[in-house]
Amino acid sequence: MVRLIIDVGSWTTKIYMLGCGVVLSEATCVAVQDAEGGKVSIKSFGDDARALSGRAAYNTRIINPVCEGEIVQPKLLSALLSHFLEKVEVTRRKARNCEIMFIVPCSATEKLLNCYRSIAEELNVGRLYFTRTPYAALLGQGVNLSPSHPVFCVDVGYGKTEIAVFSLDGMISGFSINLGGGNIDVHIMDLLYEDFSVKIGALTAEKLKNVVGSLLKDDNKMTVVDGRDAVSGAPSSVAINSSHLEEVIKLYVDKIIEYTRSVLSELPAEVSSAVVHGGIYLTGGLTRLDGFAEYFAEHLGVSVNQSDEPIFAPVLGGCTILSSPQLCSALATLG
Repeated sequence: MVRLIIDVGSWTTKIYMLGCGVVLSEATCVAVQDAEGGKVSIKSFGDDARALSGRAAYNTRIINPVCEGEIVQPKLLSALLSHFLEKVEVTRRKARNCEIMFIVPCSATEKLLNCYRSIAEELNVGRLYFTRTPYAALLGQGVNLSPSHPVFCVDVGYGKTEIAVFSLDGMISGFSINLGGGNIDVHIMDLLYEDFSVKIGALTAEKLKNVVGSLLKDDNKMTVVDGRDAVSGAPSSVAINSSHLEEVIKLYVDKIIEYTRSVLSELPAEVSSAVVHGGIYLTGGLTRLDGFAEYFAEHLGVSVNQSDEPIFAPVLGGCTILSSPQLCSALATLG
């Protein structure tokens, strides 16, 4: 039987196949072409669709079917996942003998779960499971969970941040906020327009953040960004270093720290003591930024533990859950 763990992020979808490892990591993106009569046809999926961003023809739209952890285009997401399953050689016929576990936000509503159920039915999936992002992310980081040992996880994704305190006995405190790397990318686009009169796209902003974005003091990495002059419309290039992006990144990271501090302040004394002793566990793509862990620890006064694989931690942990009947019973629900 084929067993898959799928983490559908606002920016990237990851698929882990038991026995094979991570078999797919592609953009959660679909390019659609508008035709006469209001008809829409799908042009491309995943990375191929994302590559058209800012370069597509006038009648082509680039759509992200998932926004801030919520499914906003169920039909397109179903088509995208069907395409991804075909790429990993799980045909519709094979899917009937397939177990799939979806990684969902800790604040996932019944409406969101029902949407995933409908998509799984369209994909002809044999058995469906759900598990929450914090559970999977920490297990993917190699953390041992027990009923009496609370742990604190902050998972900072592209469109959503998950803040949760839990043990193997269940969730103690947790919620999701619509803050993540995507907010920084949009602000970077605005920054270059306002300060340098250069227009760039989302892909360039995301790359710029990853290349020179930093929370280290006096970091001075530099790169040259190509865009379009906002006045003349001619191609334009500008040199950007870490200091140019520092305040933008801090603005959103400080907000995440503020919410994290709020959760810490409301924990029962025994739980708070366990968290202070064990530290806060960080996962998610934005935590890869240079100095992120140090900045987080400094402003919260609590030690932090950073994942070696922050992007893939949830699917790695999902594998651990799906492979263990005990963990599956405790941390997953049957769809």
